[in-house]
Amino acid sequence: MKKFSLWLITFLLRIYFRLTLRLDSPDMSQIVPAQGPLIIITNHTGQVEVPVFATMLQPRKITGWGKAEAFDNLFLRWVFSAWDIIPVHRGEADLTALKSALRMLEEGRIFGVAPEGTRNKTGILRRGLPGAAILALKSGAPVLPISHWGGEVFLKNLKRFKRTDFHIRIGKPFHVKVEGKVTSEMRQEIVDEMMYKLAELIPQEYRGVYADLERSQGKYLETL
Repeated sequence: MKKFSLWLITFLLRIYFRLTLRLDSPDMSQIVPAQGPLIIITNHTGQVEVPVFATMLQPRKITGWGKAEAFDNLFLRWVFSAWDIIPVHRGEADLTALKSALRMLEEGRIFGVAPEGTRNKTGILRRGLPGAAILALKSGAPVLPISHWGGEVFLKNLKRFKRTDFHIRIGKPFHVKVEGKVTSEMRQEIVDEMMYKLAELIPQEYRGVYADLERSQGKYLETL
């Protein structure tokens, strides 16, 4: 039943995106490794990038965290179940959600993370939160930055029956490398470096608090 749901969702989304988007993107299925654990980090407007990525990465499946209250919506619960989305309770240390994410990566899955932690409706980068750094450190999985812009006006354009220009750029994969004890300050430094990798891929006006790329030291990231 889940396989059919995934096929149906993917089929419908592909038709929907042909009608509503003008995609400017590399072929993600050709760039993303065909197998093995992978953490994808991305900026998060929450309007269109999640279903676009889930569709473009086929035949590989991507999962991630979703706010627990979204599962109260019957339609979203059906979609999230097909994508194996893990419910997370925001504003608290949800160790169950972290363990579930680590298990997905151990199984060789792709796990998507938005370091900003919540939707950013403007598309301008905000300070990243340490959750993505913790996941990368504990799993040891490679991290692939994927940035996008244009989707922040998707819903506005939809109301005007206007297609949205949606741009996607993919960076180089990296590992997070740290020796010794990791402090909370170090975790923040790591996620800031990860966010700079996203900032490099988007136009200047979207970089926000990460506008000054020269501040990125990259001491914790090792490019693959």
